[in-house]
Amino acid sequence: MPFEDVIKDVGDSIAQEKSKRARLQDLDLIVVDNSIRESTVGQLRGHTLENKWKIYNEVKKCGFKFIVVAAFSHMTRVDDTFIREIVAKGEDVNNLFAFTEVIEEVNDGIPDTKTTPVGLSKMQEVGLINPIIEIDLAIDSINWDVFTVQDMCQLLVQRFNWSRKKLSPNAKIMVNLRDFPDAMVYQMERLFAVVDFLASLPASERPFGIMFEEPTGKYLPEEVGAWTGGVRKIMDSRGWSGNLLAHVHKKWALGEMTQLECLVNGANGIWASVCEEGAALGHACSTVTLMNLVRMGNTKVQQRYKCTMLRDAACNVTKITTGMPPHPKQVIYGDRALDLAFDFGSIAGGTVGETDFDLAEFFGEEAPIRISTLSSARMIHERLLNVFGEDPQFTMKMALTMKETMLVDLTGNRKEEYMSAAGIALLFDRSGGKLTAKMADVIEKAEVKSAHAQHLIEEVRKIWNEWDIQEDKQIDGLLKFQSFYNGFMAPYFGCFKCRDTLKALKAIDMDNDGYIDWNEFLVYLKWAMRQYPSIKDVDELLSVAFRKGIIPAMQDELSGGRRK
Repeated sequence: MPFEDVIKDVGDSIAQEKSKRARLQDLDLIVVDNSIRESTVGQLRGHTLENKWKIYNEVKKCGFKFIVVAAFSHMTRVDDTFIREIVAKGEDVNNLFAFTEVIEEVNDGIPDTKTTPVGLSKMQEVGLINPIIEIDLAIDSINWDVFTVQDMCQLLVQRFNWSRKKLSPNAKIMVNLRDFPDAMVYQMERLFAVVDFLASLPASERPFGIMFEEPTGKYLPEEVGAWTGGVRKIMDSRGWSGNLLAHVHKKWALGEMTQLECLVNGANGIWASVCEEGAALGHACSTVTLMNLVRMGNTKVQQRYKCTMLRDAACNVTKITTGMPPHPKQVIYGDRALDLAFDFGSIAGGTVGETDFDLAEFFGEEAPIRISTLSSARMIHERLLNVFGEDPQFTMKMALTMKETMLVDLTGNRKEEYMSAAGIALLFDRSGGKLTAKMADVIEKAEVKSAHAQHLIEEVRKIWNEWDIQEDKQIDGLLKFQSFYNGFMAPYFGCFKCRDTLKALKAIDMDNDGYIDWNEFLVYLKWAMRQYPSIKDVDELLSVAFRKGIIPAMQDELSGGRRK
């Protein structure tokens, strides 16, 4: 086949794909934030009242106007108290939403159309005015031959009228097509009939918009995109440019792409949490979707929302929900999302041409330099300066020596990380450098994320304090060389008075004051727990800290600062 024909085919395909990018670049995306509700679905620990307020405030920082705040049931939930507090504090409820069923119950295949759903009743009770009415169009519990799709449409009108009468004449009513994939696969005509009915209502009687969800995560982006396009075509045919909002769950790593396909094919918004936490493997969150639009050059979302706040909000809501930070490799808001991996662009640390976008710069952060065996000496040198500041020892020659030490480690079957403050400090130390007081201060302030590691370090501190009190009856964080030897060092060095031992102690006396500071010792403890997280107890922690950290540093001191 001639290359010219292939080139033309590729060009035609790319032109079509670029039209999708153009759509996303110009889209004035509507976000209905669902952080309060979505993030708690399927979690082992639910949200407390305090959690809900914290999430609510994080969401508001991002500039999200429309917020889902509750899903009611017959039982009294935290949501009930939370909404009462919101109203009591004078929060504007005009753009706050709550989920409600369209049907309270089904008996012998026939829905109960007379009983007002508990969600609507509780909204009236607490003062919320915007319902998200959830409907299922492919369920077998309803006898659709008796209770027809026309009956469902009339029931929706009944719920609309009730909401506008009992909640507010200005109620922003949303209809959520909850079983969207099943309905599209098995009952497409029924779903389209409902959409057509809603679109054909007089403008004053239509809902604020239609929401739908792909809760299974198993359909291809193009499939869900085609379904979305079908819904939008019916809306357009009736002259309704109403809101069409997508929500996609994850299962096979297609979540974000599926959500973008929905936006390309006619959806003009999403309903999602600011972070991906949710049922099963989570969902396509607003942070990742919005930042994809931003990187494509969409300025409308930057004007509508405070996009620079998204990363912090997503991190904070994740911590509130799970008690843990996001996974380090979580895109956009994980610890490693901003890392610079190589000393050149176009791969893992930058791109070129029209797709160039600096995520770290956008969030006003310094891109952390990832230290690995592929890092250049310049990157190692820059990392030292970034973490610890200027120091005469931080030279390019030292950085090159540190790179050589990394390779020696791997050759000697010693596999460690050098990215953290403790990791690069010990690498510097073992490469002939002298640890500084500034290094100890920085590492002392570094957060210990593992509860197990924190517990073991606290146990070591208790031992330290016992020796500290013996010295001068108070805890000042300082131990004389002999106390440090007796308390910690004796199992590894047989003689305190030996000249070599006394000289070696100076290796960890970073400020040369004749004492071992707790912060100086803490450098090695934090390093040991980070490098070897499977450490079981205090004895093993001290053993690793001495054998793999302190003793090599002391050997360097004895050799006059020459790298082993």
